[in-house]
Amino acid sequence: MFKVDSLRWGLLWNLTLLLVVLMLASGLSAYFNGREAADTAYDRTLLASARTIAAGLSQRDGSLSADVPYVALDTFAYDSAGRIYYQVNDIHQRLISGYEHLPAPPPGTPRTDDYPALARFYNGEYLGQNVRVVSLLKAVSEPNMNGMAEIRVAETDEARVVMARSLMADTLLRLGMLGLGALLVVWFAVSAALRPLERLRNAVEERESDDLRPLPLVSVQHELRPLVQALNHFTERLRGQFERQAQFIADAAHELRTPLAVLKARLELGLRSDNPQTLRQTLEHAGQDTDRLTHLANQLLSLARIENGARAIAEGAAQLLDLSQLARDLGMAMAPLAHYRGVALALEADHPVWLRGEPTLLNELLSNLVDNALAHTPVGGNVILRVTSAAVLEVEDDGPGIPHEDRERVFERFYRRNQQVAGSGLGLAIVGEICRAHLAHISLHDGAQGGLKVRVSFVPASGNRSV
Repeated sequence: MFKVDSLRWGLLWNLTLLLVVLMLASGLSAYFNGREAADTAYDRTLLASARTIAAGLSQRDGSLSADVPYVALDTFAYDSAGRIYYQVNDIHQRLISGYEHLPAPPPGTPRTDDYPALARFYNGEYLGQNVRVVSLLKAVSEPNMNGMAEIRVAETDEARVVMARSLMADTLLRLGMLGLGALLVVWFAVSAALRPLERLRNAVEERESDDLRPLPLVSVQHELRPLVQALNHFTERLRGQFERQAQFIADAAHELRTPLAVLKARLELGLRSDNPQTLRQTLEHAGQDTDRLTHLANQLLSLARIENGARAIAEGAAQLLDLSQLARDLGMAMAPLAHYRGVALALEADHPVWLRGEPTLLNELLSNLVDNALAHTPVGGNVILRVTSAAVLEVEDDGPGIPHEDRERVFERFYRRNQQVAGSGLGLAIVGEICRAHLAHISLHDGAQGGLKVRVSFVPASGNRSV
C-alpha cells in the first residue's frame, strides 16, 4: 500500500515520475529520429526511381517522350505500407507521362547536397494524403530541343510512419524494461539502506524508559552518524537534566527533613510541658521554623519558575525592561527591611538602562542579591544598589565578604559557607540560574570597604543609550 510519508515509497514515486518523463522524451526523440532515418532510406529509393525514369526519356518527332522501364513500374506497384506516384514534364512543364497535379516544389526549396543530382526533396499533399516528393531535373540537349525536363516521384508516408513508430515502440519497450529493473534495484537498495534505521528503532524500543545510554554508531552508515550523534548529544543533555533534577529533589528532601524534624520535636516537647512560658517559647520557635520552611519552599518554587522563564526567553517572549526602574522599585520595597535591620540602603540608578528579560525573574534576582547583602551587613553598615549605563548591576555591602576560595561554590544549590548562619543556601544559586537564563555574567569582587561586591553584566537591548 502506498504511504505518502514513507521514505521508500516517496523515493520510488519520484524516481518513477522521472523515468516516465525520460521515457516520453526518449520516445519522442526515437520517433523523430526514426522518421529522419526512414526519410533518408526512402528518399534514396525515390531518387533511384526518378533516375530510372529519367534514363528512359527520349525525343521523337520533335517532342519528348518517356519510356518507363518495367523495373520502375514494378517499384511503383502497390504495397502494404503505401503508394507511389510519378509525373514526367517536358522542358515546357507539360505533362508527358504519369499522374496529374502532383505538387510542385515550394518556392525556395533547396537542392539536396546528399546526392550528385539536381534533385529537391519536399513534403506535400496529393489526393488528400501526405506525400514525400522528389523533383529531379534532367538536362535535354537536342538540335531542336534544349532545356530541363522534370521528373517527380511521390510516395505516401505510411511506410515512413510505420518505421518511425516501430523504432519508437522498440525504444519505449527497452526503456520500460530498464526502468522497471531500475525501480526493483532501487527498492532493494533503499530497503538495505534503511535496515540500520530499523535496527536503531528496535534498539530504542527495546530499552527501558530510564535507559539513556548513547545509541551505538558502529552499525549505521556514515551519513546517518551525524543524526545518531545529535540524538546521543540530546540524550546526554536530557540525562544530565534528569540527574540534576534527581539531585535537586534529594537535596530538597534532605533540607526539608531537618527543619521538619526540628519543628516536630519542638511541638512534641511543648506538648509534654505544663509550663505556659515553655509552651509560649515553643510556639515562638515553631513559628520561626515555619517561617524558614516557608522561605525555603518559596525559593524552591522560584527555581521552578526560573526554568519556565528561561524557556520563555529562549522562545522569544522576553520583554523590553528598564533595569534602573526595576532597581528603584525593588529599593523602595526593601527599604523598610533595611531600616529594621539598621542598615543604610542606597540606590545609584539615574538613567534608564534597557534590556530584554523576564520581569519576574529579574525582580527575584534583585531581591535575592539585596536580601543577601542586608543579611550579612552588620548594624550601621551600608548596602549600595548600583546600575550603570553599560547594563551592569552591582550590589555592594561592607559585611565580612566571601573568601576567594569559596566564591565559586556559593552558586551551588544548598551550599552554606557557615552552617551556623540561617539560610537555605539557595539565594545565590537562584541568582546564578537567572543570570544564565538572561545570558548575563555574574562575578564576585572585593568591596571598597572590604565587603562583597556582586556584579551582573547584562546584554543591553539594541539601541540602548543613557538619557
